[in-house]
Amino acid sequence: MIRSENTGKRSFPGIRFEADLVITGGGLSGVCCAITAARQGLQVILVQDRPVLGGNSSSEVRLWVLGATSHMGNNNRWAREGGVLDEILVENMYRNPEGNPVIYDSILLDKVVTEKNITLLLNTVVYEVMKKDESTISAVRAFCSQNQTEYELTAPLFCDASGDGVTGFLSGAAFRMGAESKEEFGEGFAPSEEYGELLGHSLYFYTKDTGRPVSFVPPAFALDDITQIPRFRSFNTKEYGCRLWWIEYGGRLDTVHDTETIKWELWKIVYGVWNHIKNSGQFPEAENLTLEWVGMIPGKRESRRFEGDYILKQQDIIEQRVHEDAVAFGGWSVDLHPADGVYATGPGCNQWHSKGTYQIPYRCLYSRNINNLLLAGRIISASHVAFGSSRVMGTAAYAAQAVGMAAVLCKKYRCRPAELFTQKKITELQRRLMQAGQYIPHHLMHDEQDLVQLACIHATSELELQEIPEDGGLLPLDLPVGQMVPVKAGKMPDLVLHAYTDMPGAILEVEVRISSNTGNYTPDRTLARFELLLQKGRNCLPVQPGITIAESQYVFVILHRNPAINIPRSAARITGILSVFNTINPAVSNFGKQEPPAHIGMDSFEFWCPQRRPAGQNIAIKFKPALSGFGAANLRNGIARPTLQPNAWVADPKDHSPAVELRWEQPQTIKKIVLTFDTDYDHPMESVLMGHPERVMPFCVRRYKILDDKNEVVYECSNNYQTINTILPERAISTRSLRILMEHPSAHTPAALFEVRCYGE
Repeated sequence: MIRSENTGKRSFPGIRFEADLVITGGGLSGVCCAITAARQGLQVILVQDRPVLGGNSSSEVRLWVLGATSHMGNNNRWAREGGVLDEILVENMYRNPEGNPVIYDSILLDKVVTEKNITLLLNTVVYEVMKKDESTISAVRAFCSQNQTEYELTAPLFCDASGDGVTGFLSGAAFRMGAESKEEFGEGFAPSEEYGELLGHSLYFYTKDTGRPVSFVPPAFALDDITQIPRFRSFNTKEYGCRLWWIEYGGRLDTVHDTETIKWELWKIVYGVWNHIKNSGQFPEAENLTLEWVGMIPGKRESRRFEGDYILKQQDIIEQRVHEDAVAFGGWSVDLHPADGVYATGPGCNQWHSKGTYQIPYRCLYSRNINNLLLAGRIISASHVAFGSSRVMGTAAYAAQAVGMAAVLCKKYRCRPAELFTQKKITELQRRLMQAGQYIPHHLMHDEQDLVQLACIHATSELELQEIPEDGGLLPLDLPVGQMVPVKAGKMPDLVLHAYTDMPGAILEVEVRISSNTGNYTPDRTLARFELLLQKGRNCLPVQPGITIAESQYVFVILHRNPAINIPRSAARITGILSVFNTINPAVSNFGKQEPPAHIGMDSFEFWCPQRRPAGQNIAIKFKPALSGFGAANLRNGIARPTLQPNAWVADPKDHSPAVELRWEQPQTIKKIVLTFDTDYDHPMESVLMGHPERVMPFCVRRYKILDDKNEVVYECSNNYQTINTILPERAISTRSLRILMEHPSAHTPAALFEVRCYGE
């Protein structure tokens, strides 16, 4: 028993921690930054002011994680982010395909607490920054409300991933808040004062069918008149959670210091909406529904943006500018919202897409005036317009991984974050990121430590794609469809298409297109057109494009809409082979074609997007000569996802024991093996609310084993579902060869492998 009669002043107990890196903010960006740095040996303290990790993606807010894939609603193919973020999303798919936000919480916690180099402080708020001098942070002070303990956290490096930038603000780091004028950066999409300078907060709710009638008595603060919301007719009983992202408010207020005021207004709206649904009599289908969950804290979109040595701008996104210090990429639309949010009379957002992904330079990821402060999450150095794209969680967390790796190099070279750029350490930063699974557009990994670069590579077979077989049923040509075909530089192969019709004389219009910007997947340049006259029944249609492809790239074979025609589909799912449709996705402002006003600096183009499985089958086509871009040499070409070509070794489907062998002239001592499999970088893997048809991506090799030159098994896996498999044998392997034996994922999907790397001493 403890008794105290001391009436004097008391203080809370204090604990002092030292580390290599202190990260403020345990949202998805802070988590990915912390794990990246910890796995490279840094001692990391992760400070989170909430009881769970994940920020806006957590069960407290319940917004799905998205980035460049944009719900598969744009032209960014194979654009899901890599590295730790990919690992988390793939793990969530396996454990939680239903999108349960509580299970998602547990996955993030699991990932962090299993890293021995991370000290996690939950429910802990940073409230003071201590400085060595005007431009250097020495420590932060924080308080945990649950154990009434104060912490002093000391490190040579700090990262602010807190969303509102608490460490940056308290340290005196230069920041901006609100929209820049059109004149400052020449951004045509910069909003007027009437539109507003800030994006507001959102707060969601979930419903549940109880199986019996449920009444609802609204709280006194609920919105009385739902017609105050201009879009009130859009509310229904089927949409809940972050599908109601447009329940937004606060863009006219201070989105930091007025957050509690904003939250109360959002509660007022949510309970008013539910009162309308339950008690207006307009929704009889809601009789058995109850309000299962309402967010307790709002999801924030925008507050402070801190200044680095470079400010990302609209032109970087739309023109896809190339930066020598690129460390990440984005691809979400430039997505700005009216400041009045749900009370605005116009649309809830104004989204304009780029034709492809864009690079994010390292100079956006550290403070220009606080020399040991790194920036992660939505607070990175960007204009208000560019922030409209870079703010989304997938993009923000991806850039945060670069921050974690930058901290590793800062320790290695005993330098400040800005000096990685000025002292030309960016190439090493890029290489280390790519080794960890981070794809950087227009960059190849040159890994001199990789023993595979010295090996002879042989495969039991290599796919020569003579045809995408006609075994998946017929598809009415109600929408224009395009089959993406990886073609190497030179003469394009001849094609044979198939079509069925009951209408003699029907015309099948065919186009061959490429992207005007090699590396994009916007088919905006037509190379050839054909009009093919059909007879009744099945038609076998030879097409001789007769064109030369200047650079290796994806070519689109487009079949235009004609409802009188059916085209055969294929059950085959092959790495690097994809069909796309000229269709709409209103969720991301895709209405088939983007046609912006001329003065806002955005491009006009068509959207050609995949369909989600089980739809989205490939179109049956024959090729002469066969497509041959699936060789074993791809395993060390420095790219581990489809780009201009599949960049994968793909086995022949008829090969019953597909395998790859690495052979060296002299014995090698191998301590680490890295394999990169295909977990479908085109699938966005929304983390909550939206369910998914599979736990494991259909392209992913599930079972494999590795044998040495004595034919002894050195490693075996029977249930793989992850992208990157890092194998650390208990004892170093001494061998002249490694043979990787794989099983085909299914009868319709041949085994594929993007990359194999081996490391020794």
